[in-house]
Amino acid sequence: MISSLTTRLSRARAQEAGAKTRGVVMLLGNNPYPQDERVRREALTLVEHGYTVSVICPRAHPQPATETVRGVHVYRYDRRIRPKGTLGYVLEYVHAPFVALKLSVRVLRRHGFDVVHAHNPPDTLVFVGAIYKYLLRKRFVFDHHDIAPEMYVARFGPRARRIVFEVLVLFEKISCRLADRVIAANESYREIESRRGGIATERIAVVRNGPDLADLEPVSGDDDLRAKAATIIGYLGIMGYQDGVENFLNALHVLVYDLGRVDILGVLVGDGDARPDLERRTTNLGLDEHVWFTGYLDYHEWRRILATADVCVVPDPSNPYNDQSTIVKIMDYMALGKPIVAFDLPEHRITADGAASFVSANDVRGLAEAIGDLIDDPARRSAMGAKARHRVHDALCWPWSADALIDCYGALFGTSAPRSRGGSHDHAAGPRNATR
Repeated sequence: MISSLTTRLSRARAQEAGAKTRGVVMLLGNNPYPQDERVRREALTLVEHGYTVSVICPRAHPQPATETVRGVHVYRYDRRIRPKGTLGYVLEYVHAPFVALKLSVRVLRRHGFDVVHAHNPPDTLVFVGAIYKYLLRKRFVFDHHDIAPEMYVARFGPRARRIVFEVLVLFEKISCRLADRVIAANESYREIESRRGGIATERIAVVRNGPDLADLEPVSGDDDLRAKAATIIGYLGIMGYQDGVENFLNALHVLVYDLGRVDILGVLVGDGDARPDLERRTTNLGLDEHVWFTGYLDYHEWRRILATADVCVVPDPSNPYNDQSTIVKIMDYMALGKPIVAFDLPEHRITADGAASFVSANDVRGLAEAIGDLIDDPARRSAMGAKARHRVHDALCWPWSADALIDCYGALFGTSAPRSRGGSHDHAAGPRNATR
């Protein structure tokens, strides 16, 4: 098998000889493209700076197996394994690099590439990078979206096994040490990569998630939604078991039944494997009249819905995963000029600064009371929203991160490239990775 693979790679390399240089193949294992916003923004930024970019990723129905999207060559595969439980994740960790390697040979023959850019999870994509690095001397970039060991514990709680945690740490360490450059989603991740991965900080570039400049454009609210309740409280994002959406529902219960705020509607935009349990919980809490699960909405729809909200909530609980991760929904709320209520987590403070009202970590009643305080104070809501939009424009929007990405690639090749402040303004419909 190894001999056969080596032969195929050698043939592909020969065909690649005349191809355009400075090519990048991005490996994306857990989301479709272009729905994954971080990967889409990075890919388009590289294309804008003259790189040939291909993306290998799962397919969302009814997407074609191959197509070119705004200059990015996309190769999709059917995601036959849906992670559910430890066994499901183990199978995905095995399946993703296998199919990525198979499609990457096709990319090498058709377009050529100099860099394997792996977006985790799964961290096992490092093995694809290793094959190309050692057999064909390609460069390898590890884009650290999630700290997989902590995410595993946050997701499975008491059911998490120590051996699985240690294996995930090992994969992360291998990914960091093999990489020519590591891309961290924030400073907390860079510290982990340096400490746990054992690599020099100069090999790590911080490329934060951030909204496009177009996300700051004004949005009209939904009149029909506005008429449904005096106060609209919004949530945007994936509804996994680690995302703390039950905290939002519990806070709504306190608002309605303890604080007498009966004219409220909680609007939850998004989907995930925890949604059926959350809907049952809503019924058990007697909140069916006060909660609306919208499901996945495209970019324009969810922005219109959230533009109607009076307050937006980040219910992610404090744990080693969330404390060190950047929650993307915070910046989406901020771009819309929405006041935010959230638990007091370290990365929340770094992102939101003065645009959020923070309560003690995991204090559900405090979350409810803070929402109530903002409902009663329109002037404070307005001031927080204005500060949020200014902070996104001045420090958090994607063009600032794009500079860091291009600098990283310049260091990778020992060159420099002109910078652009334009940012990418396209928006894809469908699933949204709203957490890192």
